[in-house]
Amino acid sequence: MAVIKQKDQRVGIFIDTQNLYHTAKNLYKRKVNFTNVVKDVLCGRVLIRSIAYVITTENEDEKAFLSALTKAGIETKSKDLQIFYDGSKKADWDIGLAIDAVSMAPKLDAIIIVSGDGDFVPLCNYLRYHHGVQVEAATFGKSASAALKEVVDEFVDLSANPKKYLIGY
Repeated sequence: MAVIKQKDQRVGIFIDTQNLYHTAKNLYKRKVNFTNVVKDVLCGRVLIRSIAYVITTENEDEKAFLSALTKAGIETKSKDLQIFYDGSKKADWDIGLAIDAVSMAPKLDAIIIVSGDGDFVPLCNYLRYHHGVQVEAATFGKSASAALKEVVDEFVDLSANPKKYLIGY
């Protein structure tokens, strides 16, 4: 469903970086052009904050990546990859992203979650029904949760134009 996007809408963009990174890597063997994603989902509205949630692994490429996000006007929040005694790993920012979205909702008219993770369905419902904000999601549709697509006011499928949203496609 298409929504009305007014130029004076205050927008917050919350990017589940790992979700988008792994989706692009697995589906297309490419990296995401986050600058184009943010520009297009914003649609000329007023950007209040754009935050990318990043897991760090001490990889040298990460410094350049974080720098590129910052140059694109995207704030980054990072935390280290957790490696447990048995060798298993945990890397997600779902709770941090959700807390930030709920905290900022009173100052926003629209919240855009850049992820296809179905774990965000309760967050989307909460934001819409308790804060009255317009909730949008954007990711590569092939890997997006059907429940997430259903619950948001608008779903932007980045797969519709991979050349625009992937580097070197």
